Amino acid sequence: MISGRCAACKYLRRRCPSDCIFSPYFPSNNPQRFACVHRIYGASNVAKMLQQLPAHLRAEAANSLYYEAQSRTQDPVYGCVGIISLLHQQIHGVESQLAKTKAEIAVLNSLAQEPAQIQENEVEASFNHFLLEQDNIASGQYFSHSTCIPSNFM
Repeated sequence: MISGRCAACKYLRRRCPSDCIFSPYFPSNNPQRFACVHRIYGASNVAKMLQQLPAHLRAEAANSLYYEAQSRTQDPVYGCVGIISLLHQQIHGVESQLAKTKAEIAVLNSLAQEPAQIQENEVEASFNHFLLEQDNIASGQYFSHSTCIPSNFM
């Protein structure tokens, strides 16, 4: 047996040729990497994808295939799209929180500059009204359709 076989050739139990398409991207010291990709995409499909790409893009493609295969294994329904949706929702929530904080700063600045004639209750009421408007905008602006996110991503 040749000990210099790549993880793909070891997994497929075949001889590793010198021009093996898998050897640069699936080294023998990380056999789980190829096993995961093979389980999702299949060896011949991965080989075809890598052969169709220019040599300088193949390493990135192999890394992407591995990441997507891992995501699909962990979450068979959503895969990496579930992670992307979760990140979009988190960004939206942080943007909404930032808008609220900026509004609060603006109200506090205006209180400091306004004469003492404005009653605190009026300012507080207008601020609360503004926050309600921000919540209404935030709740319907980014994801207009209902997005289902698996509970393990929350």
